[in-house]
This record gives sequence, C-alpha cells and structure tokens, in this order.
Amino acid sequence: MRRALLVGINDYKRSPLQGCIPDAKRMHEVISKHENGDPNFDCKLWISKPDSQTILIKTLKSKINDLFNQEADVALLYFSGHGASTTLGTYLVTQDAEKFNEGVSLSEVVSMANSSKATEVIIILDCCHSGDIGNFSELGERKVILREGVSLLTASRDTQYAMERDGFGVFTTIIYDALKGGAADILGKVNVARMYNYVDIMLDSWSQRPIFKSHVSKMIPLRNCTPKIPFETLRKLPNYFSEDKKGIQLSKEYTASADSKNGLIEVMSDLRKYHANGLLIPLETSSLDEAAEKGKACVLTPLGIYYKDLVIKNRI
Repeated sequence: MRRALLVGINDYKRSPLQGCIPDAKRMHEVISKHENGDPNFDCKLWISKPDSQTILIKTLKSKINDLFNQEADVALLYFSGHGASTTLGTYLVTQDAEKFNEGVSLSEVVSMANSSKATEVIIILDCCHSGDIGNFSELGERKVILREGVSLLTASRDTQYAMERDGFGVFTTIIYDALKGGAADILGKVNVARMYNYVDIMLDSWSQRPIFKSHVSKMIPLRNCTPKIPFETLRKLPNYFSEDKKGIQLSKEYTASADSKNGLIEVMSDLRKYHANGLLIPLETSSLDEAAEKGKACVLTPLGIYYKDLVIKNRI
C-alpha cells in the first residue's frame, strides 16, 4: 500500500498565493498512477477554498498524523504553501496562522514521520515566502534527525518571484517533470535520490537550492516510467559481453549499408541503445558507425557492467 497526502494552500488572508493548488493537483495526477496506467499512490488531495478556512493547524496536524500512523510501504507528504522561519523553528503555515502560532512546525512533522508505521516516508515541501521566511534553517543547520526510511526534499529560495512561473511553482514543476521520467533510471524507475539530483541540476539557474536529507539503506521507486532500454534488450548484455569477452570487435557488416544476413544489423541496433544510454563506448572514436567502418571495438562502461551483473543475478 502506498499512501499520499497532497496539500495546497492558495487562500491566505495575508499574502495569498496562486500556484500552490495547481501544484498539488499536478502532484496528484503524476503519482496516482504509473506511466503505464497501473495504480500507484492512493492519494488524498486537500486544497484550500477562497470562502472558508479549512486547512487549520489542528486539522493539518491530524491529517499528517493519520497519514503516518497507518501501515504502508510508502507514505508521502507533499505541502505547497507559505513557510515561516522564526527563532522558535520552521513552520508549514496554515490558514489560521498568526504570530507566535505560525502553523505546524517542521520538528512536529519530522517527529510524526520518525514514528510512522510506514516502511518508507517521503516529505516534499514547496513553501514560498517573502524575504527570509521559509528558508528552512533547521535543515541547513543539520538539526533534523531522521530515522531510517525517512527522506525529506525541499528548496531554499531567495524571492517569491523565482518561486512561481506561469501559474505553477518552479520547484514542483521540476519535481513533476522528474516523476514523469526526467529522473528515471534505465529501468524507468524514479526514486527520491534521483529526483533530488534532477532538481539540483534544473534549479541551478533559478537562484534556488534544493535541500535533501535521507536516512535509507534502500531506495524504493516512487514511480515507474517507460524503460529507456527495453528489458528484453538489456537481458542480452551477458550474451554480447560474456565473462571471457570484454568487448565486441565491430566491422562494416554491422552497419545498415552492409548486406548482412547473420543478424549483425539487429545486434548493432541493440548496441546503439546501449551507447545512447551510457552502457558502452566505442574505442578510439566517438561513433559506433565510425567504429564499425574502421573495424574498432566497443566495450561496456562501468554502468554497462552494473546492468549486465543485474541480468546475471536475475534482477532484471
């Protein structure tokens, strides 16, 4: 069982926002199903309403507690709204927040996550702010201690302008793209570490830095996307590159221009897929076709050896 609580608050009395509800809806869309349509997370979408205060400190605490207090393989909390950082701590700001009672504290959220019955807990915070609000100093100063199985991903940002663009938050947009396949490995799996790496690269030009803290021994995929190389093609790796065969000696017979009847064109098609995804390299040239024309060899990269070993161990 995979469960997710997705919270989006636009409707604050002071400093209302625009992108938080659309962001929460996008997260619901992308994590509720895998790319092939199979069910993924059982999602509860909770968004603010302009005519009433529905997301309050008490109710947000209660719903987060409900999420983490039930047994699950993965429990995911996503929050998009204001964040507040004071001398007393960091807070997820609710609609009834006020001075000295800013919202649900990050320390409380982490405490509930650390006590969760879920095997793995993912917390994603996209909190816009004005000035120094929402910089998550508790994370930057390493005050947050996570139990094994808990991961937290958020972003520090300098201005609200850098946060929202075209009606969506920049941070969540990149998270969304990562889950859509941008952060997928060759098998099509997206986990939180790969998602962080993707966000870290994509946020570079937006004056925002992601913060990632995790205490896990094994990453559970958050979403399955289309594999970059078909499984049946990956499973051929040990056949092409056996233990006593470190590389493949290419020739003109491997190229499409050759009148080959011995299956070498099909082999070359597979080799191109490996090359495009960093699993092999041609020697003394950058092009497989040029290597074939010149009679050069191609060999597996360390990544290619890794996936070959996965096939041998029957893990693909």
